[in-house]
Formats: sequence, structure tokens, C-alpha cells
Amino acid sequence: MSTALLPCVEVEPRVKARATVIFLHGLGADGHDFEPIVPHLELPPELGVRFVFPHAPKRPVTLNGGFVMPAWFDIGGDDLMRGESTDLPGIKAAEKQIHALIEREIARGIDSQHIVIGGFSQGGALAAWIALRYPKPLAGLIALSTFLAKNAPLEADTTTANRSIATFAAHGTRDGVVGIAYGRNLMERLKKIGCDVEWHEYPMAHEVCLEEIAHWGAWLRARFE
Repeated sequence: MSTALLPCVEVEPRVKARATVIFLHGLGADGHDFEPIVPHLELPPELGVRFVFPHAPKRPVTLNGGFVMPAWFDIGGDDLMRGESTDLPGIKAAEKQIHALIEREIARGIDSQHIVIGGFSQGGALAAWIALRYPKPLAGLIALSTFLAKNAPLEADTTTANRSIATFAAHGTRDGVVGIAYGRNLMERLKKIGCDVEWHEYPMAHEVCLEEIAHWGAWLRARFE
């Protein structure tokens, strides 16, 4: 049985799409959260980059007292203390949903090597999990203000196709939600398994800033030019 496609916000390029960025929002947000950033990335129109911002399903979140909100998987009270999540069934269910979106892009004529998967915070944790495990080569991974998706060696999960995946990783030095130590740990783990990581730190909280967006845009241009 095929996986039903998640509802998404899609930003189409002015020319025929040649590449796709699938970007996953953080806990409690939705697909509209990063939509306004697209013009500020200043990507040349001729690159034909489509942006897909899926909406996470709503579910009870232990960290927030069981309150129902958009979430890619559950996060317990101790998970962020460890900088990881232990909701493996939830992560795997979300992985199938994002795989369906990746396969839709391929069916639309976008080669997997022209697809970047990325996300912010909880979305970034899921993006890293998916990119490293995906069986076809991807163009890159974006991991913003995020953490490890599970308590297990990344080396055991990484496919040959994406063991050296190009990665843009960034974190705020004043992040009081997901401390920068967790982002640095993820960055070091990615480097250890052979990923080509471009790492940035910014004097900001759990958010994005204009300097980060500029660096992110330059990194994307290098992936798709």
C-alpha cells in the first residue's frame, strides 16, 4: 500500500523545475514557517529550484504535557536533555512519509542527485536521519539548530549512496531550546562518517538570521549550479 502524501506548501520556480529542496519545519510549526525565506536565498531563477514544505501530522507531544500539535515524532522530557529522540517508531513512520515526497519529485522528473532534504530543529533531526539512510544519492542535507534523531551509531545506518553527503549545518550560540552542544555533536558525528560538512555558528537563539540565510543560499547555489 502506498503512503498518502502529506499536505505541503510548494514554491515553484519561474522556469521548469530542475531541482528540489524538501524542508521540514520544527515542532509546533507548519509548512508555511520557512516559506518566506525562499526569496532571501537569492537563488538564480535559471536554477529552477522547487521548494516543498510539508506539514507534519498533529500528535500528542510528551515534552508539552501531551498537548496535540504538529510534530514529526514524539519528544519526551528527557530527550532534549540528551539532545536526541528515542521515539523510533514515530521517526520511521515520518521517514516513510518523506520518502513518498522524495519519490514524487523523482516521478516529476527530478533526479535524486538534484534533491536536497533539510529541516530546522525537530525537522532537521528527521532530515538527517532520512538523508543518511536514503538508498539513492541525494544532492545534500541541511541541518539547522538540530540534534540527533536517535541514540544509536550513525555509522550503522548510513547508506553507501549518502555516506559523504554534502551538508550545511548551523546553530545559534544562544540557543536555549536545543543547546549548541547538540548541534556540534551532530556535526562531528556527520564528519566522522565522511560527510562533507559546512558548519556555521551565529550569535542567535533558536531561530534563523539573515547571515545564516545568505550562507545557506550560497551553499544551495553550489549544489545546483
